[in-house]
Amino acid sequence: MASGGVVWALKAPHQVGRYTRGVAVTTIKQAFVKTYQQHADRTALRWKEDGAWIEMSWRELMARVRQVSEVLNRLKVKPGQSVAIHMDNCRQWPEIYLGIVSVGCTAVPVDAKLRPQEVAHVLRNSEAEVVFASARTTPILREVEPHTPTLNTVVLMEGEKVLPIKNGRIRYLDYDDTMADVQEASERDDCLFNVREPTEGDVASIIYTSGTTGRQKGAMLTHGNFASNVEAVLQCIDVSPEDNFLLVLPLHHAFAFTANLMIPIFSGAQISFIESLKTVGENTREVSPTVLIGVPLLIEKIYARIMAGLKKKPAAYFLYRAGLKAPVIKGIKQKLGGKLRFCVVGGAPSAVEIINGYTELGIPIIEGYGLTETAPILTFNPVDAPLPGSVGKALPGVEVKIKDPNEEGIGEIIARGPNIMLGYYKNPQATADVMEEDWFLTGDMGYINEDGYVIITGRKKSLIVNREGKNIYPEEVEAQILKSEYVLETIVLGYTVEGETGERVGAIVVPNEEAVAEHRRRRQHPVTDDELTQLMVSEVKRVTTDISEYKRPRRIQVRSEEFEKTSTSKVKRYLYAITPTEV
Repeated sequence: MASGGVVWALKAPHQVGRYTRGVAVTTIKQAFVKTYQQHADRTALRWKEDGAWIEMSWRELMARVRQVSEVLNRLKVKPGQSVAIHMDNCRQWPEIYLGIVSVGCTAVPVDAKLRPQEVAHVLRNSEAEVVFASARTTPILREVEPHTPTLNTVVLMEGEKVLPIKNGRIRYLDYDDTMADVQEASERDDCLFNVREPTEGDVASIIYTSGTTGRQKGAMLTHGNFASNVEAVLQCIDVSPEDNFLLVLPLHHAFAFTANLMIPIFSGAQISFIESLKTVGENTREVSPTVLIGVPLLIEKIYARIMAGLKKKPAAYFLYRAGLKAPVIKGIKQKLGGKLRFCVVGGAPSAVEIINGYTELGIPIIEGYGLTETAPILTFNPVDAPLPGSVGKALPGVEVKIKDPNEEGIGEIIARGPNIMLGYYKNPQATADVMEEDWFLTGDMGYINEDGYVIITGRKKSLIVNREGKNIYPEEVEAQILKSEYVLETIVLGYTVEGETGERVGAIVVPNEEAVAEHRRRRQHPVTDDELTQLMVSEVKRVTTDISEYKRPRRIQVRSEEFEKTSTSKVKRYLYAITPTEV
């Protein structure tokens, strides 16, 4: 395994935060204006309302963006000040974001599903002065008012449902009314959108990490960070105004934001909003997307439904297994809208068998890797030469290498490039912890093979070191445990024994209720709690016989409820510890 880095030649220099780069478009506003000028009357956004699909052109979107900018003018928001977006995906989300960043203000996307104390932390830490929110999230904002000293205005989507709200310090306004009030001013030549121009070094977003290891930190990402990242991705995949991106993931997350919003804005592609996660299949058939952006959990569920449906049709399943796949694949693709060219997957590791399964269906899965702090994409699997099990090669303009590799070439993955954040907002110590000069320390462990593909082996903070000094990567053990049909979820953690140095391996498992129910049906009598525990323990032991003995769990805990997760379906590992007796 190679331990050296993959280095790509950089373009002509332009200063962007920590690094140098050179692209024709250096701000999000420039990209938006360019797309508007080239494709004004083409479809930008598509969403379903009252049972019918509605389209908005780039010309119409531009008018709405100018209005949002003018709302900020009325509210006297100055360049560099923070404006939060606290709402689920909706067709107004892009216009609000673009209206904020196009006049030099900083957008702070907030997960609408966060708990009140988490929302309070983000609004307080980011020093947000204005929040664009929805009527649904109003109760949370009312609850956190005392903890958000800089907040002075809340602009509410569907505000008529909850307004008026009496508050001496914070104004609550209706979004539609406020937009209508500024429409005339937004159409003048001297409107704020025309007067203010952000630079590539201005902070476009403060995106808060999803918090798998504790309190969220706000990554400051510049216009140049995003512009360089999108331009690099567009050198790796072919995207045009003819493409239609299905928007499933939440836009407050860095991966969805760049892949599902920024790439269409820079390329002129369309964005189609799903109604909800329950309607993904129906909406896919209705809008015929060409590109689907997802996390592994979503892609796996779609694949499982495809294969389950196929098995219900014995003739079709027989043809597929016999290698006569063409007519079967054509039918499957029609159920996905008939035009899907590829899926881009990120946010977590993907199972190799799922990637290969989609490949057999003629739908390439392009797996990438990155972090919030890197805007977010660092590596991308080449479309013409993907390596399942890897996260691909470094993007053009990005350097990736391994820090302190061991004898197997495994060490911490570090990166530098024009997409690396400026730092964490108001947190210089946390910034210093992840930056060594201009290198960002990802916290992920892995190696780079001789062909330049990056393979991730686990998280540095999750690493278990036993008393013999051997490294155990929880992700490897978890993947093995998940081979049992009886295990729905698992996390592998280290634990200590009094009087011993180093850690031992433990596992917490959540039973797959469907598989257990089938097991119960075959036995024709109920499964007691003790029997369920014994079943899970024996299953973990059975499936881990294929890995080295020192990696096998010595303690196993059975949990009835699914693990608490972040908005991107990552388990909050810091909430859990191994407690049961040794098995």
